[in-house]
Amino acid sequence: MSDEFVHLHVHTDNSMLDGGARIDPLLDAAAGHKMPAIAITDHGTLFGAFEFWKKARERDIKPIIGIEAYLAPEGRLHKQPVRWGSGGDDDTSGRGAYTHLTLLSESTEGMHNLFTLSSASYIEGFYSHPRMDLEILAQQAKGLIATSGCAGGEVQTRIRLGQYEEAKKAASTMRDIFGKENYFIEIMDHGIEIERRAIK
Repeated sequence: MSDEFVHLHVHTDNSMLDGGARIDPLLDAAAGHKMPAIAITDHGTLFGAFEFWKKARERDIKPIIGIEAYLAPEGRLHKQPVRWGSGGDDDTSGRGAYTHLTLLSESTEGMHNLFTLSSASYIEGFYSHPRMDLEILAQQAKGLIATSGCAGGEVQTRIRLGQYEEAKKAASTMRDIFGKENYFIEIMDHGIEIERRAIK
């Protein structure tokens, strides 16, 4: 059994107001801990992907290119707030504009699909943030691994709102899009109350 550990949900300073790690020190720390690989999953952007890929390879660390995507609740062309509850802190993020979904490329084809998704999120889905939707995810899912994202993901949001059947349906839809071997539920506990409300 291997004792190797790999971080798969990582924000750099390309994640505005949410990440402070610069790529060189991040990779130096990963190398210092003898991590064989590390992911980059910045919020809504792949701006750091090439620098990360190049510098990780220089350190003999496998770079995993990813993104913490913003997902439009009613489709990328719907540019109005969407609420599933009363609109409080436990409801959809960005004042009803999006939920979160973490995507990781497992192949070159997956990385190209990620670039296509990211471009479409800016060109077609922008509404306060660059947003993807289920339609284009289904078209570009090959070579990608998805997780339910942070506390702002649809599954976690639905659970906090007491909408358990809707949470199961959301997870089932993602499993159907990405395949049962390529979709996972993220469980986080950083001591933040909103995370704890989803895992009680």
